[in-house]
Amino acid sequence: MKFGKVEFCHFLQIIALFLCLSGMSQTELPRSRSKPYFQSGRSRTKRSWVWNQFFVLEEYMGNDPLYVGKLHSDVDKGDGSIKYILSGEGASSIFIIDENTGDIHATKRLDREEQAYYTLRAQALDRLTSKPVEPESEFVIKIQDINDNEPKFLDGPYTAGVPEMSPVGTSVVQVTATDADDPTYGNSARVVYSILQGQPYFSVEPKTGIIKTALPNMDREAKDQYLLVIQAKDMVGQNGGLSGTTSVTVTLTDVNDNPPRFPRRSYQYNVPESLPVASVVARLKAADADVGPNAEMEYKIVDGDGLAVFKILVDKETQEGIITIQKDLDYEAKASYTLRIEAANKQVDPRFLSLGPFSDMTTVKIIVEDVDEPPIFTSRLYTMVVSEAAKVGTIIGTVAAHDPDASNSPVRYSIDRNTDLERYFNIDANSGVITTAKPLDRETNAVHNITVLAMESQNPSQIGRGYVAITILDINDNAPEFAMDYETTVCENAEPGQAIQRISAIDKDDPPSGHQFSFSLAGEAANNHNFTLQDNKDNTASILTRRNGFRRQEQSVYYLPVFIVDSGSPSLSSTNTLTIRVCDCDADGIAQTCNAEAYILPAGLSTGALIAILACVLTLLVLVLLIVTMRRRKKEPLVFDEERDIRENIVRYDDEGGGEEDTEAFDMAALRNLNIIRDTKTRRDVTPEIQFLSRPSFKSIPDNVIFREFIWERLKEADVDPCAPPYDSLQTYAFEGNGSVAESLSSLDSISSNSDQNYDYLSDWGPRFKRLADMYGTGPENLYS
Repeated sequence: MKFGKVEFCHFLQIIALFLCLSGMSQTELPRSRSKPYFQSGRSRTKRSWVWNQFFVLEEYMGNDPLYVGKLHSDVDKGDGSIKYILSGEGASSIFIIDENTGDIHATKRLDREEQAYYTLRAQALDRLTSKPVEPESEFVIKIQDINDNEPKFLDGPYTAGVPEMSPVGTSVVQVTATDADDPTYGNSARVVYSILQGQPYFSVEPKTGIIKTALPNMDREAKDQYLLVIQAKDMVGQNGGLSGTTSVTVTLTDVNDNPPRFPRRSYQYNVPESLPVASVVARLKAADADVGPNAEMEYKIVDGDGLAVFKILVDKETQEGIITIQKDLDYEAKASYTLRIEAANKQVDPRFLSLGPFSDMTTVKIIVEDVDEPPIFTSRLYTMVVSEAAKVGTIIGTVAAHDPDASNSPVRYSIDRNTDLERYFNIDANSGVITTAKPLDRETNAVHNITVLAMESQNPSQIGRGYVAITILDINDNAPEFAMDYETTVCENAEPGQAIQRISAIDKDDPPSGHQFSFSLAGEAANNHNFTLQDNKDNTASILTRRNGFRRQEQSVYYLPVFIVDSGSPSLSSTNTLTIRVCDCDADGIAQTCNAEAYILPAGLSTGALIAILACVLTLLVLVLLIVTMRRRKKEPLVFDEERDIRENIVRYDDEGGGEEDTEAFDMAALRNLNIIRDTKTRRDVTPEIQFLSRPSFKSIPDNVIFREFIWERLKEADVDPCAPPYDSLQTYAFEGNGSVAESLSSLDSISSNSDQNYDYLSDWGPRFKRLADMYGTGPENLYS
């Protein structure tokens, strides 16, 4: 069996329709054989589909379905007995087939960029039995591309940089455009590049999209940024092709093509001579059109008469040269300096050496201005010596200062008393001679550090300071003495010639050759029979016993005078008494007890026990005295005598009431109504001597009299009341008077009252009191049952 023929649809649908309607014979395409197919009752026959790849044009915009092709089987005799079925991608939804004729149509607009081809399967069935008369065959419908996509720069817009002064043809950046059309069919995806904006500075290669420099010597200092517009057009740039554009921002990067130059050939600065060391004198800057590392500078002083006085540094932030002072300026010594300063780039590009030397020179003149300076001493530190035996008024030394200014003003001297609080020294205001003002003692203060002030006579605010160190020379004015307070003991069983103490001496003086002491017993003790002294010739001495048999009962303490002489000139001596106690010692010679009274104490009590008993007795006596004193203080009356003035005393009572719920503390009604009979209240801590009677009630009298009498009564009561505060106290009463003439207007107890009060006058008070007049009036209409 033969398969149906397939017709090609070329680029335009009109041509395809024209070919179909013109009755042109369909082109028979190459055949693909199928396997043998058997039907029962018939002999085997060999059949085949006539088929090939179908093509359909994308982006068809017509109203009718687009004809794709035709499927046909040789079995089909045209009598409608054969039924064609289509399955696979897009079957029924995109592609439909006429089951009688085998014509295939596309019902939707197709886009090759979404899907380039569709794989479908076709089958011919017997309409009556629905059995296949041909094996199922697979074919492809390929979407034929048209130029419907413009090139696009997916990475745009671009930014790039190229060094300034670059030669022509230097590559800057490459741009790339993509076209979604089929690159294998026609020229729809073949792109060429061109430059729309940026000429004549830059160019672009049509095929590669590489942007290059087109002009030499482009100077960043003239223009540092360019905006380029690059176009990509398909169809190899032919008319009718689609195009896309992108922007490219090209920045010229800096190179060191500009040497530094000082704006001026010379500079002049004035500075005061009092400017301290390390102060800034001037700031210079050589202009350089370059930026970044290409504009970094180095400054140095290459010549001049101030090389040792000034130095120049570089401010790394501003690239300025900073001239500073290395030594103190002195107008009187030198009034001006001239410096030759060079500025040079730190990094030089050899390609641009032809543009000139990358350094520049300038001259700086520094004028030193004269200022009124304080006096200057001839020496920063004066060292003087004086003996501590010097009398008051002894000359120690002389200081000298002068005014460094041209006026050479006279100088007056004085001592800063903050450095000589004891006023040991004086100075002559005119000559600067320092003398002693008080006797000196080396042992108290060996060195005095004082400050001498020098003031200009014409301008006392200009003060110079000089420093003087006065060392006090020692004389032998202190006698030697024991080095410490010795506690010497001798055992009762000591043997003759036994050493019981080693003594030494000290001397506050400080002789140049050191101390040398000699020891001996004083004259009255030299021949005693108990102890002797042995000089060890090393500034120490030993105390020895002369006998044995010391007894505490006979003598418990011995006093031994020791005579000590120093080696000064003249020598000084002193007699020091050594106290020796007789003690009971153990077998090793260690003292156990040294009190003679221990022999006369009772056998059952020791000294410690007696001391404890006495301490207890004293404690009891103190407690008894405290108790008696407290009781006497409690019995003292709290009422003050009339002769004692208590107006300046403050009496404090730590007595608190019970709050609002305490209704028994005092009667508030007594403060508000004068007619309430008040009970006399007495103090709780003493028994009052006078009992006060209640006052009678006041009669109805004028208000001013009522208040005056109320205050008078309260005053007299406070004067005689022992419970009242002192004289200078503030008494507060909430007294409101005796009430209105009509007394109470309340109706709470009017019904139960038997009062014959007439309330007819309420009718005369106006409409506001009409209701009360009706209630309490005596008319017959006001009677209640």
